Amino acid sequence: MSTQEKLNLLKSGKLTAEQNVKNCLQKIKKENSNINALLYVAEKEALAQAKYVDKKLKTNTAGKLAGLTIAVKSNINIIGMPISCASKTLENYSGTYDADVIRNIKAQDGIIIGIANCDEFACGSFGSNSAFGATKNPKALGVYPGGSSSGSAAAVAAGFCDLSLGSDTGGSIRNPASSCGIVGIKPSYGRVSRYGLIDLSMSLDQIGPFASDVYGAALLMEVIAGHSDADPTTYDKAVPNYTNFQNPKSISVGLSGEFKKLCINKEIYALVENAARSLAQKLKSQLKNVILKYTHLGVQTYYPIVYTEFYSGTRKFDGRRYGKKIEDSCGEEVLRRILGGKEISRAEHEGQYYRKALATKKLIAEDFNSAFKQVDVILAPTTPDLPPQLGKKLSPEEDYATDAFTIPANLAGIAAGVVQIGTLKGIPIGMQVMVPAFKEELLFNVLEEIGNI
Repeated sequence: MSTQEKLNLLKSGKLTAEQNVKNCLQKIKKENSNINALLYVAEKEALAQAKYVDKKLKTNTAGKLAGLTIAVKSNINIIGMPISCASKTLENYSGTYDADVIRNIKAQDGIIIGIANCDEFACGSFGSNSAFGATKNPKALGVYPGGSSSGSAAAVAAGFCDLSLGSDTGGSIRNPASSCGIVGIKPSYGRVSRYGLIDLSMSLDQIGPFASDVYGAALLMEVIAGHSDADPTTYDKAVPNYTNFQNPKSISVGLSGEFKKLCINKEIYALVENAARSLAQKLKSQLKNVILKYTHLGVQTYYPIVYTEFYSGTRKFDGRRYGKKIEDSCGEEVLRRILGGKEISRAEHEGQYYRKALATKKLIAEDFNSAFKQVDVILAPTTPDLPPQLGKKLSPEEDYATDAFTIPANLAGIAAGVVQIGTLKGIPIGMQVMVPAFKEELLFNVLEEIGNI
């Protein structure tokens, strides 16, 4: 059932919010122990909220999300719920306030049904680094679902909720959206408030939606986007009606040879090229090759920034105010990033690695600015290869390379989304669509066209 169809049932009274919640809870009880998508199920809270929403539905005063169930990544604060970041460091911490995105969801009568698993403190690319066990991929149980927002994607793919929230620092929404066969959106930097997000890297993070279809992702994006006085990086412009899809006529579509060169699995790139040709034909547009000459430096640029900013952000986890001291309680990947950030930040290095990374970040942003003068959208694979088999141990270098195609959008601050275009070996494959900053309306229009090819 599509998101729009379910909303119509809820508005008509043929389905109550309470029954929708009960249906999700039943599926969670039956399957979550195997998938491990949710770390906390808000059964009592969700049922109470559903009864309240049903009253509003009867009086036609309910919001845009009325009756829809939403899972939230465990690094986004919700008052009274366990916000652990999937880490032993914060396993006993409960949110003391609502993040801006949660306030917006509650104001539109969305129902929070649970807290989703993820890589610890969002450090990972597959969903394998959670302190509470790896998430499994509901669409391909033998492989990882992608990360770091693994539980958020898996919860939607498994039908545990209607929509979900994740955070994307270098691909953490798009990567699992691709592997789980759903839609995932990384908004432009500043389009969505980060207030209430426990950050991995404050200059790159963005909260974004997951859904089983483009309409659901667009609807949740409408709700969470907008200016916030609590986050000075937010864009002070009105939020468009993202669900009012328009045929994106007269747009030009780009591919980049740089992504093709970096793609390990050539079958993935063949799917992308076929989908790109189909889209161009449908839109009566010509495909153009755009040059993104600094794309290959994305991974090398990203990690010095992330290491440094993550180290700075984790200094509050000292075991005194809340939780445990992070260095004494975290996993291997988190500790690697903390120690790496500490070294980069040391006075004798004079910040040279971080500054060089910031300079290259600027070059990557200029690359995309030039490319978008030639084309309106750029299409690319989401990952260079298929996700690894469950239990397979990758080196840090192999792990980091997984985000080679998604990192550039974060470094450039542009918007990007993923929609499924096929399968390989039974694993969903999503194509990444990139648009200029704050052109999310165009992004949703193009994703909808691709979904209908």
